[in-house]
Amino acid sequence: MLPHWASAQTRLKITEGNVAPLVIAIPNFIAGSPADGEVGAGVTQVITNNLRRSGLFAPIDQAAFIERISSIDVAPQFQNWRTLNAQALVTGRMTRQPDGRLKAEFRLWDVVSGQQIDGKQYFTSPEYWRRIAHIISDQIYEKLTGEKGYFDSRVVFVDESGPKERRVKKLALMDQDGANVRYLTRGADLVLTPRFSPSTQEITYMEFGQGDPRVYLFNVETGQREIVGNFPGMSFSPRFSPDGQRIIMSLQQGGNSNLFVMDLRSKSTTRLTDTPAIDTSPSYSPDGQRICFESDRGGKPQIYVMPATGGAAQRISFSKDGGGTYSTPVWSPAGDYIAFTKQGGGQFAIGIMKPDGSGERILTSGFHNEGPTFAPNGRVVMFFRDQGAGPSLFTVNTDGRNEQRLPTPGFASDPAWSPLLS
Repeated sequence: MLPHWASAQTRLKITEGNVAPLVIAIPNFIAGSPADGEVGAGVTQVITNNLRRSGLFAPIDQAAFIERISSIDVAPQFQNWRTLNAQALVTGRMTRQPDGRLKAEFRLWDVVSGQQIDGKQYFTSPEYWRRIAHIISDQIYEKLTGEKGYFDSRVVFVDESGPKERRVKKLALMDQDGANVRYLTRGADLVLTPRFSPSTQEITYMEFGQGDPRVYLFNVETGQREIVGNFPGMSFSPRFSPDGQRIIMSLQQGGNSNLFVMDLRSKSTTRLTDTPAIDTSPSYSPDGQRICFESDRGGKPQIYVMPATGGAAQRISFSKDGGGTYSTPVWSPAGDYIAFTKQGGGQFAIGIMKPDGSGERILTSGFHNEGPTFAPNGRVVMFFRDQGAGPSLFTVNTDGRNEQRLPTPGFASDPAWSPLLS
């Protein structure tokens, strides 16, 4: 999904066309005082990095700038920016308020037409300046593409440290660009499959302690956690419903596992599948009407779709060569795609397909890729790759372009993207 010019205006239309990214200039935000100069430069850098990493924008190196922006209240000299082939320009200012808060202002300019496209201001405590940079990045992304951004969001993942045979696995949280990492568990017990609630800043995950594995709810804001259930046997892959009121999971009983849904208010559990197979990794459609899941009921793990209340399941994954297995399905936020892990021929691929199984597209393939999760706008997929020493997090756009590694303190696996914070 790369940009295609929609008109003479500086706007991007996300289509299948292979067109160069939009050239954008982002001078350092002006500081109201010398003390705020560092914050202004930091905000500018975060915005620049966000837009560049999206693959849809090509920020110009500041060393090439001809004009020095000294005020955002007057129109820039557009010819100076047209000379650099800039199509859009961002100007901004950071000012310290009497009450200690920061005021952030920005203006987005169409260099081609010489018109202002957008302009907003925000107030925040100084420690949240990065958050403001992400919010401004989302505004620029939306105004120039017509789609929601995804920068003001977070990622929960499993941080892995220590020798391979004795890995310590902690639950960790960070901004989508890898900044502000904090640990949610101490590493005393094994943690797996963290997933965000679509409606709140809450996480559900599995923990292997002394007894049976438990499914927990963790509130990111308060740090409080509660046990969802301590189920007999093994429980796997808990995930929220779109309204955040239920959790669907796989429970193992004997040699098979089936799907169950729990109402978080009443704690009542309903069984959705009853087969001698292994049904696991369920994921709701955004409207809550359907579920995709992984099952080996046909002999090999494949992806199936069924009504959210249970019933007949339809297989949607069919490899062109007849081989290969499909696993870890997850529905996109817009409902237009299901991402998956595909294994075959010694390769692990991350791909997407439409909910009816058509339009399969492999985004990346390699030694060991697994665990896709969508950005809030559905345009980027994050996953983890283990190249031998340990796993790392990567992102790739849904057109298969722009694959990038995400910085983490150590090894990292099993990412899950949050909804937009704002």
